[in-house]
Amino acid sequence: MDPKRNYTILAEVFTFTPSILRPMTGDPAMNKPDRLSRRSFLDRTALLGGAGMMVPTFIPGAVLGEGGTSGASEKVRVGLIGCGGMGQANLANTAQHPDVVVAAAADPWESRLDAVLKKYPGCKGFKDYRELLDQKDVDAVIIASPPHWHCLHAIHSCEAGKDIYLQKPMTLHLGESLAVRNAVKKHNRISQIGTQIHASENYRRVVEKIRAGFIGQVSVVRTFNVMNQGPEGVGRDPGTPCPPDLNWELWIGPAPMRPYNRILASSSYYHCSWMDYSGGWTPGMAPHIIDLPIWALDLKYPLRVHCSGGRYIIRDDGDAPDVQEILWQYPNLTMTWMCNLVNSYGFDLHGNPVPQRRLGIYFHGVDGTLYANYTMHQVVPEGDRMKDREPPPASIPPSPGHELEWINCVKTREQPSCSVFYHVRVDVPIVLGNLAYRLGRSLTFDPDSEQIVGDEEAARLAVPVYRKPWRFPEEYLKG
Repeated sequence: MDPKRNYTILAEVFTFTPSILRPMTGDPAMNKPDRLSRRSFLDRTALLGGAGMMVPTFIPGAVLGEGGTSGASEKVRVGLIGCGGMGQANLANTAQHPDVVVAAAADPWESRLDAVLKKYPGCKGFKDYRELLDQKDVDAVIIASPPHWHCLHAIHSCEAGKDIYLQKPMTLHLGESLAVRNAVKKHNRISQIGTQIHASENYRRVVEKIRAGFIGQVSVVRTFNVMNQGPEGVGRDPGTPCPPDLNWELWIGPAPMRPYNRILASSSYYHCSWMDYSGGWTPGMAPHIIDLPIWALDLKYPLRVHCSGGRYIIRDDGDAPDVQEILWQYPNLTMTWMCNLVNSYGFDLHGNPVPQRRLGIYFHGVDGTLYANYTMHQVVPEGDRMKDREPPPASIPPSPGHELEWINCVKTREQPSCSVFYHVRVDVPIVLGNLAYRLGRSLTFDPDSEQIVGDEEAARLAVPVYRKPWRFPEEYLKG
């Protein structure tokens, strides 16, 4: 298998100009369809099994379509909840699989829903996601709604017997994170979180080096995401009326009600400026970035979480911090996060000295430092401590593509690489960091009980209270 083919990195990469912040989708050459037949799928899973991928040693008859059943390997009928840019991109990647049928889509904004229906003839459209979940012929759903909806959309999908591809951030609260994981487990669903950078070859090579001890034992990891929106931030809405084809009540759902704001509603980039609907830029970007050290170092949960920051410069319609710094204390190392919306200095990864979004991860080992971003990594030795040391050979098999991996796992009934059972270790540190920011104090977390300890207020606030008539499903807090 060619390791460079067939994975699409749809990172939300943005460039800055004085007039607009616009998303870039990357190299179109990376978006070529993977024409994977049912026969070649079965052949390829057998090969990957020999390479150590998580596939079953046998394929059940139901998967093969035997015994009078249609079988998951015949057709997987996919629905989409949330028809914005990321949802449409995820759906397009999924639809490249020859065994995928785009069956249904749901969005409270009719014009966005119509865009999907026009692209996929035969796709049924609904303004209310619950009607989509009632469709017995939908096997799996992509959830790309605003983040405040992720928990309910995921749990209701599991209850309806649908496998889920859930865009990041997985959730906004500790209680939500645990509830989504427990719902997937209870209902025996296949899950993948939309951290598509996990599928990259660059991340694989970093993981191999760190796990092989190439830079020695790592004691500190530093991560960051920076940009410069300027004092104006995302701007101010002069009072634009709600479009007649948007059900604002349903868009808000379980979150606190507020008047329609054109900027807030426009895209996932702008959601990040409002805490109630996104949790800010830390949940917006940290899932992609801290995923790498958590994967490479096999980190579990942090023991202590500290957070500092505030809105120091930006004056826009939002309320998210323009500076946020988190320190996570693990048993054998410290990891930090730096998020800045008003200065885009990127250290060794700065590049062209103009305002733009930059991100990075630093692994500080006793023998050297490895720094990386999405597409490259570099090692800086500590003197001659790495003299004559050779990097490990490539050993992690290439990804077929993040969405395609999910579809393959829907067929094999094996959890993919970024299932909720893995990603809860990424999501929990982030939501605890935001809670520490909200309270203005550090938190202590017990990894065994998965509870905040010694702080009754924090433990209470870790479980959200939804706006009526929506209800947080507390029954899923018990694993």
